[in-house]
Amino acid sequence: MLSAPLVVEFPFTRSLGPVQSAFLTGLRERTVLGVRTADGRVLVPPVEYDPATAEELRDLVQVGSTGTVTTWSWDPAPRPNRPLRTPFAWVLVRLDGADTALLHALDVPGPGAVRTGMRVRIRWAAERTGAITDIACFEPYEGPAERPHVTPHDGLFADPVTGITTPARLDYTYTPGHAQSRHLDALARHRITGERCPACRKVYVPPRGVCPTCGTATAEEVEVGPRGTVTTFCVVNIKARHLDIDVPYVYAHIALDGAGLALHGRIAGIPCEQVRMGLRVEPVWTGDGRHPDHYRPAGEPDAAYDTYKDLL
Repeated sequence: MLSAPLVVEFPFTRSLGPVQSAFLTGLRERTVLGVRTADGRVLVPPVEYDPATAEELRDLVQVGSTGTVTTWSWDPAPRPNRPLRTPFAWVLVRLDGADTALLHALDVPGPGAVRTGMRVRIRWAAERTGAITDIACFEPYEGPAERPHVTPHDGLFADPVTGITTPARLDYTYTPGHAQSRHLDALARHRITGERCPACRKVYVPPRGVCPTCGTATAEEVEVGPRGTVTTFCVVNIKARHLDIDVPYVYAHIALDGAGLALHGRIAGIPCEQVRMGLRVEPVWTGDGRHPDHYRPAGEPDAAYDTYKDLL
């Protein structure tokens, strides 16, 4: 049985509107901003629209850097990229002057040192860039409120933060199972295989061990292709991160001969503007790759539309 580590990563980049820009830029300047709603509530972190009425919000106010824990949970074994490397408490903190709570980390020696209702204050990061991590964490605090009353703020700062990149990443170990393990073993020998459903007779590539249409177990191995037909395609003009392929390039759905559905593949060896539906292609293997690197024109006449219309 095969298994391998698999990482799914998508760094999401977005621009900021005036409210979020002011909030993050304020953190860089050790200033915590909230937004006031029409009924007088102060929301921290600020949002652009009232969650109750959907009314647009722009009335920024400055709140305190001290507050009260409203609830918490203990993290005994922090994973990588957590706010703290040592065990800590996740807390919801209602900052002085705010009506909602902010989620962050509380640096305390153990779960016995944290409780609902305890007073805390912000520990600012030594280097701040305009992100939520500019708050390094919260720490216990016994003094008076540093800002007992909210004050209006215009939200204007020099060199405002206008965009953020949020990394989304999932690390896990993938085990393909018996059907896909056999398929991957065949690919290593430059053979493309699928499995035929005993009920509907469709051939699925890659095989799943069960027919997704009928729910019937599949065991009959069928070799397909290696040639196939482009059923539809798109031209990619934006270069993907960590992908060593020059743009533009064509990514297509390819119905391999004998397969009951189309799979994905890159088309090369032909100008992008010459790729078309019905184009007959063949796989190109490079080195010891376990998958075709790309597909190229097979030098055959285009397939008739009726031969692949059901695979679109």
